[in-house]
Amino acid sequence: MTTDAAAWEALRLSLWVSLWATCIAVPLALWVAWLLARGRFRGKTLLNALVHLPLVLPPVVTGYLLLVAFGPTAPLGRLLEALGIPLAFHWTGAVLAAIIMAFPLMVRAMQLAIEAVDPKLEEAAATLGASRAGVFARVTLPLIVPGILAGTVMGFAKAMGEFGATITFVANIPGQTQTLPSAIWTALQIPGGETQALMMVVMACVVALGAVVASEALARRVAARIAGA
Repeated sequence: MTTDAAAWEALRLSLWVSLWATCIAVPLALWVAWLLARGRFRGKTLLNALVHLPLVLPPVVTGYLLLVAFGPTAPLGRLLEALGIPLAFHWTGAVLAAIIMAFPLMVRAMQLAIEAVDPKLEEAAATLGASRAGVFARVTLPLIVPGILAGTVMGFAKAMGEFGATITFVANIPGQTQTLPSAIWTALQIPGGETQALMMVVMACVVALGAVVASEALARRVAARIAGA
């Protein structure tokens, strides 16, 4: 495989992993954000701490813990592999690592958006006979769409840039687990690899910038529809 082909393959895999991680994480992040913003239950502080733990742990530690929990010799890892869902040293493991590292950013953005919604609006809708699901769908959700979009973009960007946990958990196998950050790191270890590394850095910047621009455009469109409703 040529260096250019390897770079494009790393970009393709990064996009694939990031898209899967984002799609899986968004609904769960929204649910957890709702629990943290509106829930009243024992263990809320512990849940908040666990959600944000990957932000303060070194990524390599997170990757090591994933390897211990889901590695080929771990009971859970063997069970998932028997079910046809291998994680360690496989691209699916990169998805899991990206989800865990991006999750706190997504939850935080969505939680702040939910907390910014005046509870009296939700209470008023409830007194008019709307169910809990109806209040969320018709009142809360339209107001927090910008926060959901912000969390989604931050999660996608974090997944694209994830390195430490990913390389520890799934290694750096070209064409299988080598994402763009891992490929950049590899290129920098080779004498004369700076040019290839620079090309991949430009790729990463273009993707990140495109995601932000698309998110801003979508957020403006949604806000305009809400204002015109």
